Amino acid sequence: MSTRLPVVGDDPVFSAEQPSSPRVLERAQYTVEVVSDSGEGAQSCGQILGTVSAKMGNGVWTVEIIPAEVQPPPRNPAGASGNRVRIGSGPVTNWGDRTDLIVAFNEQALLARHRLDALEPGAVILIESMWQDHDDEGIRAEWSAAMEELGAAGYRIIHVPAHEQCLALTENPYLGKNMFMLGILTELFDRDTALIGAQIRHRFRKKDESVAERSIDLLELGIAWARENLDFRVSVPPVPGDRDMVVMNGNQAVALGAVAAGMELAAMYPITPATSVSHQLGEMFERFGGIVHQAEDEIAAAGVAIGASYAGKTAFTITSGPGLALKTEFLGLAVMTETPLVLVDVQRGGPSTGLPTKVEQSDLLAAIFGQPGDAPHVVLAPATIEECFHVMVTARRIAETFRALVIVLSDANLATGVQPFPRPELDQAWIASAPDQSPVPEGKAPYAWDEQTGLSQRFIPGQPGGMFTVTGLAHDERSKVAYTSDINQWSSAMRSRKIAVLGQTLRPPSLNGDDAGDLLIVGWGSTKGAIEEAVARARDEGLSVSSLHLTFLSPLEPGLAEIFSRFQKVMTVEINYSDEPDGPFVTHQNRRRGQLSWLLRAQTLVDVDCWTRVLGEPLRPGAILEVIRSNCGAGGER
Repeated sequence: MSTRLPVVGDDPVFSAEQPSSPRVLERAQYTVEVVSDSGEGAQSCGQILGTVSAKMGNGVWTVEIIPAEVQPPPRNPAGASGNRVRIGSGPVTNWGDRTDLIVAFNEQALLARHRLDALEPGAVILIESMWQDHDDEGIRAEWSAAMEELGAAGYRIIHVPAHEQCLALTENPYLGKNMFMLGILTELFDRDTALIGAQIRHRFRKKDESVAERSIDLLELGIAWARENLDFRVSVPPVPGDRDMVVMNGNQAVALGAVAAGMELAAMYPITPATSVSHQLGEMFERFGGIVHQAEDEIAAAGVAIGASYAGKTAFTITSGPGLALKTEFLGLAVMTETPLVLVDVQRGGPSTGLPTKVEQSDLLAAIFGQPGDAPHVVLAPATIEECFHVMVTARRIAETFRALVIVLSDANLATGVQPFPRPELDQAWIASAPDQSPVPEGKAPYAWDEQTGLSQRFIPGQPGGMFTVTGLAHDERSKVAYTSDINQWSSAMRSRKIAVLGQTLRPPSLNGDDAGDLLIVGWGSTKGAIEEAVARARDEGLSVSSLHLTFLSPLEPGLAEIFSRFQKVMTVEINYSDEPDGPFVTHQNRRRGQLSWLLRAQTLVDVDCWTRVLGEPLRPGAILEVIRSNCGAGGER
């Protein structure tokens, strides 16, 4: 047995001396991070751990830690790259509060996470030890300073000679160290080595077979090192369910949902964090009759999707915030021509190019109101990775039934996070039926709006008797350009009426908690898991708080004003910016509020408050719990 490596800090749970058998820490949930410089594979290490844990029956939620630059300088805290994996014996719906154990490939990436308050007090740190004896005196000094700062924080720090160990199997440990560290985690959490090996082979399936085999050798080396040197293990027992599960991230779920919905064309221009939807489609779409079109820019991508839809295909386009702005004029064209179109916006931080790799929910008002003129359309927001799959079916059906633009607002938290969910039972009714190409009755107009619903028949090019000239200009029922006031008023009313009809088909949202009380938290999108966990903790403390989560944002789900009236205070929790109510020069009248808060105040005339943060990371349930504690029993504006 090898000599124990240095341990810094005092931990009341784990002994610093190696016992004859490792101490096993039983946990219902446990959070792990793997961080490195960009390009060293920490993300792959965490993704494989999360995916295999989910396949073993654990609840899992993963969050990628991605630097904004493609290749930031090495050993720079701002360039930390990696993955956080929260593993549970039951369902896991968010990334939690802080990390219990972190694997770091250098001390600078580790410092970045420490300074962001990402680590639990007393967290276990497994740190690559090569830097303490580095040839560069400056690096040695950085190491010493970091160890002093981290040691003072009370963490348990375990030095891991990963570079030295990996040299036995590879000339370049920088390209294999992640598999060695994955081996350590495999042993610590008693992960299924066969599943780990299969996942490694799948990840490297497009490379030479030797890459996967060397990776598995490095994995086994890490397992052996952990057995020899670590005095603890972590047990988070999986709880097998009675349903088959699938494991994927939100972008993969969007892609598979598009296939399940019978969509036939995806047009896009690469943009973070939306691009991997097209990567997933690129591997499979053709097998289902679909086409992935990479356009020369965002504007062209929208035009291609609209053109395909006009021709009778079921088409959608994929983007993020900057691309949504560029597509604006074409989205107005889809509304004016009443051409069915689905747009998936994977939100990121803004404005402009903003925070390309960080999560925000700042596109809501742009998605609803961003088009010039009156352009009524539908906006949906999935809240879970499972909903990312099903929302594509819903969006496709609404777009084609109502001849409407439907915007789906996902975000970076959903896009890259991995979670298991029940395998969908496919339904033939999800798939778009072939367009009606029977002869058009003589005299039938392409925009013969039904006065009650605003709906009209969709004509397909080549349909006998269906020839007409399509235009983005104001037009009458025959699609003839018309600028008269009465026609413009009537056509505007018909385009709007369709959205009102859709709204009448929706059900009021369900409440999480009691039907009435001191405080109601309202959320949308990927914040659902964190909000509901915080509400559950607060209710366990005896606080009178409930929550509801909105999927339909335009039109809004019905009954909100009546629901709000049953609570002393209503507030939104969102990942976008709002002024603090006591900020300099901020008044109750001029305060900039969270985007959903703004929308709800306008629609319900209720004084809806808000708590928002734009930290570039998902919300933590502990932070929301503090907000609940400070607002329960406080009616009106804070």
